[in-house]
Amino acid sequence: IPFLIYALAAIGLNLLTGYAGQLSLGTGGFMAVGAYSAFKLTTAFPWLNIILAFLLSGLIAALVGVVFGIPSLRIKGFYLAVATLAAQFFLLWLFNKVPWFVNYAASGTITAPPRTVLGVMVTGPQSTAGARYLVAVVLVAAFALVAKNLVRGRVGRSWMAIRDRDIAAEIIGVRPMRTKLLAFAISSFFCGVAGAEYVFLYLGSAETLAFDINLSFLVLFMVIVGGLGSVLGSFLGAGFIVLIPIFLTNATHLAGLVMPVALQKQIELMVFGALIIFFLIVEPNGLARLWHIAKEKLRLWP
Repeated sequence: IPFLIYALAAIGLNLLTGYAGQLSLGTGGFMAVGAYSAFKLTTAFPWLNIILAFLLSGLIAALVGVVFGIPSLRIKGFYLAVATLAAQFFLLWLFNKVPWFVNYAASGTITAPPRTVLGVMVTGPQSTAGARYLVAVVLVAAFALVAKNLVRGRVGRSWMAIRDRDIAAEIIGVRPMRTKLLAFAISSFFCGVAGAEYVFLYLGSAETLAFDINLSFLVLFMVIVGGLGSVLGSFLGAGFIVLIPIFLTNATHLAGLVMPVALQKQIELMVFGALIIFFLIVEPNGLARLWHIAKEKLRLWP
């Protein structure tokens, strides 16, 4: 389930960074908007279908993304990344300081209420892992298909024109303001739905600490390692980020080594970082490019 949710968030960030060329470090904040919006919707409207709640939370995140995407009309690159990073801090501060977002709960956490889809419990403590996984698979597959067709159409070509050279794109008829804000809106929509799933299908309950800057960097690493400008790369990057720490955790036990837990965690972080650097040096275009090269070689073999 975390792999699918991270992949959805990575797709959203890849649409913005890989295709539209707008660097963002506020992914965690937009995921938090989706999570808190879904919580408010499901608690305020108990009759609301959970899938519809996910989609509405994504729309709310899209509106917030448009507001914080306005600086992209005047700045770009590192400065835009800092502006989106400010959005991340502001949104988490807002959810922390305004108790309305958590329904005035003293604990300051949001908890997924029990909801059903076609008579099957998919959220809440009584839901099964299989039901939650199936919902996550269906949603991720649907959104991946939408993203794949989106980047192949007129919108995706406009994004790539802005990414390559915004002045030239404006000369040939691409409207920078509409194109950039649309990129922020759609990217935030994907991240908002991923944030809602993160709480409702995986964590069960969470506070703002679950959406801190570490989550934003984690999703950014998925996009970079998987490959910028590739929907498949979002899945490969998410798989790399999720599976490699699990492998490293169990590697010491498989090798029969005994070491303190704290030392083991530090070694895991060092090896994990070294692997990311290695892959970026070997293939800067990410795992998606390596997968493409492997397919071409297998097509020509023997």
